[in-house]
Amino acid sequence: MTPNLLSLAVLLVSVLLAGCVQPIREPVQEKTLVAGSLVWPPAPLPPRIRFVAGVSRPMDLGITPPLPKRLKRLISGATDTAFVRPGGVAAVGDIIYVADPGAQSLWILEPEAASFKQVSTAGKHKLVSPVAVAPGGDGRVYVADSYLAKIFVFRSDGKLFATFGGASLQRPAGIAFDRSVSRLYVADSAAHRVWIFSGAGQTIGNIGQRGAGNGEFNYPTHVTVDQNGTLYVTDSLGFRVQMFARDGQFQGAFGHHGDASGDFAAPKGVAVDSDGHVYVVDALFDTVQIFDKAGRLLLSFGERGVSPGMFWLPNGIYIDRNDRIYVADSYNQRIQIFQYLGRRQQ
Repeated sequence: MTPNLLSLAVLLVSVLLAGCVQPIREPVQEKTLVAGSLVWPPAPLPPRIRFVAGVSRPMDLGITPPLPKRLKRLISGATDTAFVRPGGVAAVGDIIYVADPGAQSLWILEPEAASFKQVSTAGKHKLVSPVAVAPGGDGRVYVADSYLAKIFVFRSDGKLFATFGGASLQRPAGIAFDRSVSRLYVADSAAHRVWIFSGAGQTIGNIGQRGAGNGEFNYPTHVTVDQNGTLYVTDSLGFRVQMFARDGQFQGAFGHHGDASGDFAAPKGVAVDSDGHVYVVDALFDTVQIFDKAGRLLLSFGERGVSPGMFWLPNGIYIDRNDRIYVADSYNQRIQIFQYLGRRQQ
């Protein structure tokens, strides 16, 4: 090794050990985390939603690779490990799962353990378009790959547990798991219906067909289940959200196409908080709209942009048991985290 190369290697090691390496791209949200002042609606109204954090890569959660890997990446000129185009997100306790079709991967982030996994294979299959993720029981997580038309079941350590789908699925786009009855709901956008599977993957039945009537769909893309077992389906090109009982019985719908507040242009992810409010992501409006079950608009947050609380073609949304809201801000290449403050915290 020449003296110049030796000096460069020593310098790189010294910089790493000093912890002074700057990230490849600094998340714009870091400047607002301490103040915690980004809330909706703004003062003087009581705040209902608060911005918590933005996550573009494991490092944003304090997760860093071991020193040898950091040194190897720095010497080789490799870019920082980061999301590419996150489409789906879910969280259980401290673990955050991100379905990233841009990276063709499932990310498993564990801040408390300071570790993460980027899962790109499922047995003999290479993930192609993992668009949605839903936590199941016993530490398992379900991932829908829209291109492979399969559902993969992983353990929390990233190991494959099972695969199912077969001829019944055409283009799975959204998934939700009802733990109380161990059922998995899969929105199949190409088949214009929602499939119902057992937790083990056996087909139980399906809901809907193509159409504009009650219980019919026009490219459904996302699903969620509330605490009472009510199923919510984003009927994307029907520009509405439909609701069903566990037995598939139609219970109601709200929404229509338009460009005013409360209207839909490209409805995507749907989720429900502990007070029964329904959150709907609209990719073209770059916002999250919050409704009551009758479809009355209560509040919205977000707009087009790259700053904290802004979105660019957002997609999936997930609300955990603590009313923490996770939004897949796809083209900003990040997950944004918010907190529903609720009546109990006023």
